[in-house]
Amino acid sequence: MGEREGVRWLTADEQRAWRGFVRLHERLGGRLGRMLQSDSNLSAADFAVLVHLTDASDGRQRYQDLARALEWEKSRMSHHIARMAGRGMVVREECPEDGRGAFVVITDAGRAAIEAAAPRHVEAVRELFIDHVTPAELRVLAEVSERVIGKLDEAQS
Repeated sequence: MGEREGVRWLTADEQRAWRGFVRLHERLGGRLGRMLQSDSNLSAADFAVLVHLTDASDGRQRYQDLARALEWEKSRMSHHIARMAGRGMVVREECPEDGRGAFVVITDAGRAAIEAAAPRHVEAVRELFIDHVTPAELRVLAEVSERVIGKLDEAQS
C-alpha cells in the first residue's frame, strides 16, 4: 500500500484489534447462522427480524424503522419480508394514518418459531462466546459497542 497524504493508517495494535473483531464477527455470525438454520430452519436474517418484532410490545414495527434497525436496503427488506410472509411468520399491514407507510407484524407462527429457536440459540451464544470472556470484559464490550452504535446513530440522523 502506497502512502497517501492525510490517510490515518492503522497501527499494528489497531490493525490487530480491528482484524480480530472482523474475524470474530464473521466466524461467530456464520456459526450461529448455520446452527439456527439446522436446528430451527430459520436464517439469521429471519431470526433478526423476529427478535426486533418480539422486542416491540405489540409485535409490530414500521417497515422503514425495521429496515433502519437491521441496516437493510429497502429492496432487501421488501424481499425478505415477502419470503417470511409466504412462510406465515409475519404479515404486512398498511398504516391507516399514512397511506405510504406499512407495518411488519409478527404472527402466531412467527412467535412459535422464535420461541422454539431461542433456547438453543442462547445456549450456542453462551457456548461460543459468553463462556469465554470475563464479566469485566463483557462490561467493556457492552460499553464500547454502545458508544460506537451511538456514534453511528448520530451520523445517520
